Amino acid sequence: MRRWFLIALAILTASHLYIWWRLVLPLPAPYWQIGTILIAVLFPVFPFTQRISRKLPRARAKPWLLLGYVWFGFATYLLLGAVGAHVAVACGVDPRDAALIGGGAAIAVVLAGFLNVARGAVVHHTQVPIAKLGIPKYTIVQLTDVHIGSIIGHDFAEQMVRRVNALKPDLIVITGDLVDGRLSELRPHIEPLRNLRARDGVYCVTGNHEYYWNPEDWLTHIRSLGIRVLRNEHVTVGGAVVLAGADDSSADEDVPRAVAGCDPELPLVLLAHHPRTIKRAVSAGVDLQLSGHTHGGQLLPWGYLARLFDPKVAGLKRFGSTWLYVSQGTGFWGPPLRVGTSCEISAITLVPA
Repeated sequence: MRRWFLIALAILTASHLYIWWRLVLPLPAPYWQIGTILIAVLFPVFPFTQRISRKLPRARAKPWLLLGYVWFGFATYLLLGAVGAHVAVACGVDPRDAALIGGGAAIAVVLAGFLNVARGAVVHHTQVPIAKLGIPKYTIVQLTDVHIGSIIGHDFAEQMVRRVNALKPDLIVITGDLVDGRLSELRPHIEPLRNLRARDGVYCVTGNHEYYWNPEDWLTHIRSLGIRVLRNEHVTVGGAVVLAGADDSSADEDVPRAVAGCDPELPLVLLAHHPRTIKRAVSAGVDLQLSGHTHGGQLLPWGYLARLFDPKVAGLKRFGSTWLYVSQGTGFWGPPLRVGTSCEISAITLVPA
């Protein structure tokens, strides 16, 4: 741990020195002095707030976390602006002009990213052709990666529930990472989910974050909200679809067990938090897998790194005879910021192939 801490500290220090060199030092007085002081004060904010927030109750930790996350968002894109300024200077642009353009562009991107999150989740409509479907259509609303926790709370959850119910879905599913904190603190913030309404009910599976916070207590409470948790098992819903749910792949995922004994005449939909579960889903004869986890990348271009680990980061893709739909996530993790992605409520309509 000490070695990883020192590596992270070295990267953090180097990044801030680079931002200072390329975006602050070329500015005229007194702006470069003011910028230097800001960089020096803000550089340790993110690790400091992460550390102290774990020792504070949610209400007291939230402003500190927001400060750390907001600066992390700005530092991320100021670093990219510094790289752009470096390239511009190499191409003959005046260093001061390059710094102003690079810094200004970075700030504009971050502010747009904050506004993107502030507007709330956007409904994404997708049609999936399924050969076994015996009815004209079947609509599933998917929520995932809501991350009700230190930053996201009751108001976000309440607005999300209103938007979902307005869609009048046949089925509502939650594909993991619903919560991110202590049950004792988040109980009132998750309460609006009790009001989710769908003709064939509300179901969920675990994500990796559920296992960070005493999962059995959390799952018991989620069931008390009228949400059925599928743990490597399946049910038939509406007489039209078999719905299977697998535990998160970082824990006890068992796709064969989840689908064992299901009706082969009905479409088989699998809820699995990680997109990479698709390999097991194809082998199990799943027609459609619904996943999240990736947040669609959340902060592009860093989000492109997710493509190194997952077969699909966002949207619909076919793998053999199995469709995979990956949501960009209904909430966010870390900075209340999305660049090149959006908070998503997925409305997935199954239609006959």
